[in-house]
Amino acid sequence: MRPLPIAACLALAFAVHAPAALAQQTAVGDADSGRGLTYTCVGCHGIEGYKNAYPHYHVPKIGGQSTEYLVNALTEYRRGTRKHPTMEVQAQGFSDQDIADIAAFLSGLTQ
Repeated sequence: MRPLPIAACLALAFAVHAPAALAQQTAVGDADSGRGLTYTCVGCHGIEGYKNAYPHYHVPKIGGQSTEYLVNALTEYRRGTRKHPTMEVQAQGFSDQDIADIAAFLSGLTQ
């Protein structure tokens, strides 16, 4: 093995992804702003026991989830690394700040 090329690849990978990761970590969520951004979420996630007709799946409860989980999920949907057509489209319109705000609001919900 050649340690120098491996180290160079790892350094490049970190340099490419570090700015986005740092931006996410530094965004402080505002729950009041997040409340306004979640109005479309209620259409699926706010209905008790809702299931999609086709393909059949259970819509998960997002209120009360941890901030970290919500930020990670929305970021992955936005990048396309987490697959769900509707969620990918929804998340593509969100900035890092929007995602932090949404996560701050939803993580504070108890019901």
